[in-house]
Amino acid sequence: MLRPPASQCRVCRSWPAQPVCDACVAEFAQPLHRCGSCALPLPAGLTRCGACLKEAPPLDLCLAAVSYAFPWAHLMADFKFHDQPAVVRFFADLLKATPWVEHALDAADLLLPMPLSRQRLQVRGYNQALLLAQQLNPRKTRADVLLRVADTPAQHTLKRAQRLTSLNQAFAVDPLKASLLKGARLVLVDDVMTTGTSLYTAARVLRAAGAAHITGLVVARTE
Repeated sequence: MLRPPASQCRVCRSWPAQPVCDACVAEFAQPLHRCGSCALPLPAGLTRCGACLKEAPPLDLCLAAVSYAFPWAHLMADFKFHDQPAVVRFFADLLKATPWVEHALDAADLLLPMPLSRQRLQVRGYNQALLLAQQLNPRKTRADVLLRVADTPAQHTLKRAQRLTSLNQAFAVDPLKASLLKGARLVLVDDVMTTGTSLYTAARVLRAAGAAHITGLVVARTE
């Protein structure tokens, strides 16, 4: 059950009606020009970073609301690990205010949250990516198409080389739902993107199942 949002701004401690006040959003959530493939910040005038030009990721588009830094890293940790899912409404609004996100949501046939393993879901009690997707568009959200079929160590606990291989067999498409993906435009929703391994691995599985266009959508992107 979702808790009501805190009445005090979690950044400056003023007393707004949302978890982060408008002044703090204006200060810390200014849109950045980002790579269209991996959402890393880029100088103005460029559309893709060097790494994505060298080897294109399996996403057609990648969008992030903020950088994984103060104050968002702390708020995201509360949302993800400390049983405070009510801030999902705020994060969903932050995403909707991000350039190109509303267009991606409108154009999508389905919103697919990044799935958790059964073990991790039992421990946490909720999938933060599913809560986000439902807030963004409950009608288009499907949590029964992309499945987590293997439990793996949390990505933030692994070294980069380990992250690149730990998820190779972690995701699958439900064969009874696979027909939904043929020629579909998808938005793949997650909370934080670090190396991109989780999103990229899931996107490859969806592409193999026939998806025509895949947008990765995250609240925060590490730099």
